[in-house]
Amino acid sequence: MTIKPLIILPDPVLRQVSKPFERVDADLQRLSDDMLETMYDAPGIGLAAIQIGVPRRMLVIDLSKEGEEKQPLVFINPEIVSSSDDRSVYEEGCLSIPDYYAEVERPAKVTVKYLDREGKEQSVEADGLLATCLQHEIDHLNGVLFIDHISRLKREMVIKKFTKAAKSKVL
Repeated sequence: MTIKPLIILPDPVLRQVSKPFERVDADLQRLSDDMLETMYDAPGIGLAAIQIGVPRRMLVIDLSKEGEEKQPLVFINPEIVSSSDDRSVYEEGCLSIPDYYAEVERPAKVTVKYLDREGKEQSVEADGLLATCLQHEIDHLNGVLFIDHISRLKREMVIKKFTKAAKSKVL
C-alpha cells in the first residue's frame, strides 16, 4: 500500500466530474487500499479518489474512533438513490481544504447504491455521520466541495486564502 499525495484547493482537479469504473479488478482493489492508507495517514474519515488525482467514482470511509478496530468501507460507483426531507447540520472539514471547518446542512438520511470491493451490488441506508460523510464524498465525485454549501462570501474567502497559499508555495 502506498500513501498518495493529496490534491489541495485551489487545484482545478477537484472540480472534475469522476467517471465510473467498468469493472472491479486487482488494480481497483489496490487503489482502494492506497486510498485507505492515505486517509488513515492524513488522518481523515473519508476520501474520494479525485482527492489523490484519480478522476474515478470511488470513495473510502472509516468512522471508527481512535483506539477502536478499523472498519473500512469501500464504495465503487456510489449513487444516492433517495434522501430524506429532514435535514441535519454537521461541522464538516476536508482533507483537500486543510484546517478549515464549516457547518453544512444536508439531508439527514440517504440511501446509496454502490459496488463493493468484490464488485457485488450493495445498498446502504445511512443516517447521522455516515449519511453526511457519504454525501460529502459523493459530492467530490461530482466536482462539488463542501464549501459550495456555505455562503458565497465565506466560500470566496476560503478560496482566496488557499489560492494565496498555493502561490506562495510556488515562489
